[in-house]
Amino acid sequence: MKTLCLLSLLLLTQNAVAQEDEKNRDIIEALAEKSSENDDFSEVTERLGFFRKHHINLHKTTPEELKSLLFLSPLQINSFFSYIAKTRLLDILELQVIPGFDIETISRLLPFVTLTTLHDYDQLKPIKMLSTGEHELISRYTRLLKKQKGFRDLPGSRYLGSPEKALLRYRYNFQGIVSAAIVMEKDAGEHLFNKKTGSDHLSAHLALFKLGRVKKLVLGDYSLQFGQGLTLWSGFAFGKGPDVTSVAAKDVGLKPYTSANESSFFRGVASTVNLGRNIYLSSFISFRKLDASLKITTDGGYSLYNISMSGLHRTQTEHKNQKTLGQQVYGGVLQYISDNLNIGGIAYQADYEHQFTTGPQLYNKFSFTGKHFSNIGLHYNYTFQNIYLYGEIAHSIGSGMATINGAMASLSRKLSAVLLHRSYDINYQSFFSRSLGEGTETNNEKGWYAGLNYILPGNFIWSLYADYFKFPWLKYRVDSPSAGYELLSQISYTKGKTFKATIRFKIEKKQQNPDTGDDYNQLDQVAKQNYRLEWSWKLNVKFNFHQRTEITQYQKGIKQNEIGYLIYQDVNYSPISSKLSANIRLAWFNTPSYNSRIYAYENDVLHGSGSGQYSGKGIRTFMNIRYRPMKKTDVWFRYGLFMYLDVKTIGTGLDEIEGSSKSEVKIQIRYQF
Repeated sequence: MKTLCLLSLLLLTQNAVAQEDEKNRDIIEALAEKSSENDDFSEVTERLGFFRKHHINLHKTTPEELKSLLFLSPLQINSFFSYIAKTRLLDILELQVIPGFDIETISRLLPFVTLTTLHDYDQLKPIKMLSTGEHELISRYTRLLKKQKGFRDLPGSRYLGSPEKALLRYRYNFQGIVSAAIVMEKDAGEHLFNKKTGSDHLSAHLALFKLGRVKKLVLGDYSLQFGQGLTLWSGFAFGKGPDVTSVAAKDVGLKPYTSANESSFFRGVASTVNLGRNIYLSSFISFRKLDASLKITTDGGYSLYNISMSGLHRTQTEHKNQKTLGQQVYGGVLQYISDNLNIGGIAYQADYEHQFTTGPQLYNKFSFTGKHFSNIGLHYNYTFQNIYLYGEIAHSIGSGMATINGAMASLSRKLSAVLLHRSYDINYQSFFSRSLGEGTETNNEKGWYAGLNYILPGNFIWSLYADYFKFPWLKYRVDSPSAGYELLSQISYTKGKTFKATIRFKIEKKQQNPDTGDDYNQLDQVAKQNYRLEWSWKLNVKFNFHQRTEITQYQKGIKQNEIGYLIYQDVNYSPISSKLSANIRLAWFNTPSYNSRIYAYENDVLHGSGSGQYSGKGIRTFMNIRYRPMKKTDVWFRYGLFMYLDVKTIGTGLDEIEGSSKSEVKIQIRYQF
């Protein structure tokens, strides 16, 4: 019986990559709907990619480490530690007896975990670090094949650099004790090097772990993710999605930064130290230069009201704004962490080189002004049997407050539920907040969220959530208080290891100013509905297929409905132990305008962003090929093509391309030694 169970799990593991891609797809699509087209989502894929190669030792893991696996809920993590507190895991099959760990969860876990015991400190010697450390070098080249307007000889504004996008990354890891990385990157239109800043973007870190009481020490670039993201959070945060447990933030504390994103990190020194009796202190100091638009004041100084987060330095104006604002941030986080209780206090000070001012718009009335601000916060999570309570309260000194509190419960082996309340004051101010919310900033919002996951008979899973939100003050393009709601219902069906189908309905209603030229002053109701049907099936060990049909409806006020369509077919070729694998997509889309656009996850090269936006009318195809010519070398090639109907140009401004098609090539080489 034990052998049969093991064989069953091993067979399910063959689907783990597909399940991981499915999880990535849900997360990235949810993020992309509220992000700009140029945002980099590679942090999502990098996190799981790291643990696929460097397995988590379940004998020595921590809640923080397991939170990095995006598919584990807080209740599952707590159940795991409650079990190993009573008995030692002798076999991976024992996971089946832990409450909340079904076959699907275990199959997802298997590629990322091990029971092997590692003797960390006995091997921390320079000669072993050189001989057994893992090195990875990645080089990536990306280019649009047609010339954009900004690269032509134009008077005035134009792109000053070359049209290639390039990335070079080196990473080193020694048994989870030492980590180091260097990332160099340039975007299309930028110079690789310039006189002002040297390399356009250079990121690096050296990190040490598990050194006695010093649990983490990072020099260089790092991220801070604590609590529910109200007080202190950098990098991506995962919010509403079909997995309703994702609304509880998976805070991992201090971690080295390895992404090519140029805005969401700190730079300096940070550490996490065990003070004894389950008490941990994370302290940090950061010095950075940010991109900002400055204005000369009447006294000869400078003031600013806009920080650029795009990381783009292509034109003369973008060059002028590059690294013009000095930022210093320092503070600490004191936490008590046990198996079922985590309480933490956060305090930090942020100082800026120049004075923040606000624009004349009324919605900016409560925005931050000045050069200094201090924030404090208190967060908690507590597990009692099958109930997980969590929350955070934050206060910007001299200004407003923000709170979020939630409860998650396993009501039975088949039913789990989440209830969450949030209240963010109009004048709460923080540049380092990424908490759950409908707005782009963590302020001026109140809301209730409720969600259910229910395992139905016959291999069906039903996910449902409803989120009601209101904005007490004005917002951009909303000239009075407003409200709205979001509702999602999804049913998934799985048959063995070869077939999965999903039906999803989502509706979101908000309020917005009427369009220019309308004769009334009341807010318009803006409604967007999505209907999705998708299914995946595996033909054999070499081929699997994924199809999606999606319809979106957009309506503002009494104007006519916009109806958009997306239909695509993916074919994946991935034979076991082969040097070659590939996938291809053919898609047809038709959306009347940008308002009815549709997002769909796209397979990419390793650690590629995976975000695809479909707007307009046309055909989309792309092909990814991965080839391993030698044991330590992998080569990826990606070609993508958009063919639009009834257009003479694509894009706007300096990004404009003549003609009705846009194509891109991407080449990536990875060498591991």
